[in-house]
Amino acid sequence: MTLQHPIRLAVIVGSTRRGRFAPTVADWVAEQVRARGDIKVDVIDLAETALPEVLGDEHEPIPAPVTKLAPRLAAADAFVVVTPEYNHSFPAALKTAIDWFFDEWTAKPVGFVSYGGMGGGLRAVEALRLVFAELHATTVRDVVSFHFRDWPFQFEPVDPGAVKALSAQLDQLGWWAAALRTGRERVPYASVT
Repeated sequence: MTLQHPIRLAVIVGSTRRGRFAPTVADWVAEQVRARGDIKVDVIDLAETALPEVLGDEHEPIPAPVTKLAPRLAAADAFVVVTPEYNHSFPAALKTAIDWFFDEWTAKPVGFVSYGGMGGGLRAVEALRLVFAELHATTVRDVVSFHFRDWPFQFEPVDPGAVKALSAQLDQLGWWAAALRTGRERVPYASVT
């Protein structure tokens, strides 16, 4: 895909647990993105953001960690959320990170790379689709998922099809990101907040 301006992609590391596998997966995603040349990547590790777990109301000052993360999310044209599956859903820290923001997600595409158990984290992805729809974000159909049997990789997944699947997802994200960026530049997105 040839674009006048490269797509700015934020890879969100959705797990904050000790001993988590998410950074390994996110590093693999970032490495694949950097090899393309048409997408700039920003890896956002939620374990390093210190976002407050309790959301404030409109009368409270915005906490410094929220103010610090907001420009990185706003600058992104698209997102890849790396998420495990916890109890048939996604991590609480990821929901907190999503809920602190609204405009930063609006009218932007979101892709998913999931992992965990026999389902490969796909139940977490399906739950996230509902959340992002509420924020007026567009989720792409293709998901890259790593099932329990795929976990032993250090830098490359066991399944060689994963690279092809991620490439297809990135192509979809690139198309949506370019189309939605052009749309946002021409006509502000109308949403009710």
